[in-house]
Amino acid sequence: MSTGGIANRSWQEWLSSLPAFFLLLGVIAYTTSADIHSQLLKLGQSTWDSYFELRNDPSAPTCNPNTNIDSELTKLIAAKEAEAAEDEFGLFDDEPVNKAALRESLERSQALCQEKFATYESIQDQMTTSVVIFRTVERFIADVVAFGLGAQKFILAFMVIICAATATLSRHQIAMRPMESEFDHRWSSLLQTIANGMLFYSSIAFWNLSYVGKEVIEAEREGIHIAWVVGFGVLTLCSLYQLFNIPKDAKKGGGFGHAMLSVPLYTQMCLISGTYFILQGHTAGIGVYLDKMMDFSDMFLNLGLFVWTGMMLKNTRLASLVFNVFRPFRMPTELLAFVAVVVAAVPTAYTGASGIFVIAVGAVIYQELRRAGARRQLALATTAMSGSMGVVLRPCLLVVIIAYLNRDVTTDELFFWGNRVFILTAVLFLAFVWFTRDKSVKANPAPMAEALPEALRLLKPILPYVLVLVSVVLFYHYVLDTALNEFSAPRVLPVILLGFLLYEHFTRKRFEGNEEEPEYRGIEHSTRTSINETTAHIGALLLVMGLSVSIGGVMERSGVMEMFPQVFESPWIAMTALVVLLVFVGMIMDPYGAVILVNATVAAIAFESGIEPLHFWMVCLVAFELGYLSPPVALNHLLTRQVVGEREVELASQEGNTFWRRHEKILLPLVTMGTALLIVAYIPLWYMSS
Repeated sequence: MSTGGIANRSWQEWLSSLPAFFLLLGVIAYTTSADIHSQLLKLGQSTWDSYFELRNDPSAPTCNPNTNIDSELTKLIAAKEAEAAEDEFGLFDDEPVNKAALRESLERSQALCQEKFATYESIQDQMTTSVVIFRTVERFIADVVAFGLGAQKFILAFMVIICAATATLSRHQIAMRPMESEFDHRWSSLLQTIANGMLFYSSIAFWNLSYVGKEVIEAEREGIHIAWVVGFGVLTLCSLYQLFNIPKDAKKGGGFGHAMLSVPLYTQMCLISGTYFILQGHTAGIGVYLDKMMDFSDMFLNLGLFVWTGMMLKNTRLASLVFNVFRPFRMPTELLAFVAVVVAAVPTAYTGASGIFVIAVGAVIYQELRRAGARRQLALATTAMSGSMGVVLRPCLLVVIIAYLNRDVTTDELFFWGNRVFILTAVLFLAFVWFTRDKSVKANPAPMAEALPEALRLLKPILPYVLVLVSVVLFYHYVLDTALNEFSAPRVLPVILLGFLLYEHFTRKRFEGNEEEPEYRGIEHSTRTSINETTAHIGALLLVMGLSVSIGGVMERSGVMEMFPQVFESPWIAMTALVVLLVFVGMIMDPYGAVILVNATVAAIAFESGIEPLHFWMVCLVAFELGYLSPPVALNHLLTRQVVGEREVELASQEGNTFWRRHEKILLPLVTMGTALLIVAYIPLWYMSS
């Protein structure tokens, strides 16, 4: 569905977008506070040598530093002699009292006590007003960090429910086809109500299951259960409301086939997994697997931050300005599409998954390619594939997870070969897009002497953005000692984009009325629009990712993966079977869940069959990306449809006079990634066997 109307719904802004905005800001606040707190501790220790002792008010020692040694020694000797006199039966050896040893012990105790008092007085002397103020600030920041970490799971639960309800009420869930007819709306809403009811019932069953054998459960766990139960209850009511609230502009009638395609993916996954668990007598099954999101709450919250970053980027002038730089060269649109997918690989490496990048920046890439004159089919193909090449580049979190789960491979090895896979896919994309170009359109590139000065002129407006980016990165690096990498990117990138919006807000008068410049409506409109779009996208994407974990649970519990042979006689046969399986897994699961499932099931089979671990995981990454681009699910294409709008996809289907042109948006990514997968899978086997 188009996102154009989402930004104008005031009920969403107050009931969903505004809470989601504060939740995302809260995540940035407590994650950045951790960096600030670390630096405050370093500053405190460098300013006051004993700052870690000054952080808390010291307690005065209870011992006596001015003890009379002779008096205490006399008392001890008298006590020892009294003890000996009471030993009527001679149970203990009658040894003389060692006065020297007793005195030495008393003197050591007194010295230790005096040392404690000296330390206490020294700390008291150092407890100046500046120390008190500094430690108050430092401890407040520490409390913010602790509160944020403790509330992280609740933030995710609230985020899922708020955004999912928004996506449901705005009819923005991810489906293979949009709802068009009245029958589409009724059938889709009915199945959504049943699926949400399953989630509601399963969350109650999981809550009750948590009490089995326990009188009470920990407060945090019970709070999460309550959040899921209430949240899925609200989601059920939202879909029930939609069932009786059919849009007035919906077409009359409708067919069952199209209606089934309009059912959201998460609903189909929920109905499949829910039915399986109910038949198995495990009604809490969906709740159990959906709750596993809490174990990776930081990762899913980061996903939300990446989507917000992309929506803010969409509302800046930056993408248009970057594409403007290439326009003076009058390069063919096919070459511009190649530039787009290669440039997009870098931010994809930071977001960690191609689907996230398509949601975040896909609309920008599509719009700019169309503005440059690219045909719709090519623009859709490029948008769907825009994030597919970067998942093998440093510092992609998906690769880091693979290395974390396997001791047989390292991140350096994976990224080393990942760079080569990236070059391979980029060359293949360029070859196929150039080979299939419209040869009737003659290329008319501008002379370099003419194009280069104009390109340099158009490069100047980008320099302030570079300055903002560098300033934020340097601030985090030198002030907070935080480098921009896969771990810090979720909290740093939104700050950079907010800096872009602020720059545009204060300099908007320079480009208002200039026809060459994209329209800018101010920071309030840009921020509001971006968070409205972010809310719906997060809700749709998180439900799909959460329910894909449940589907993975069905595959794991049903024994489907165990039906796979435990070892193959030939690595060639093993590779062929694994390629088919991995592409299928990529069709139905999110990348992180897919890696965990594959690592626990078929990875060992590949190794036992003679496939090297490094080789296997590179095949996995390429196969997953092919899966995300392959029908019938083709998640990246569904996400592309989600961000560019159904109207554009319909118009694209009417273009072209050949089979390739009519289906280029599907065929170009399939041919590119399919060829890359064949090369990555079989060429190393041929090389090692030769």
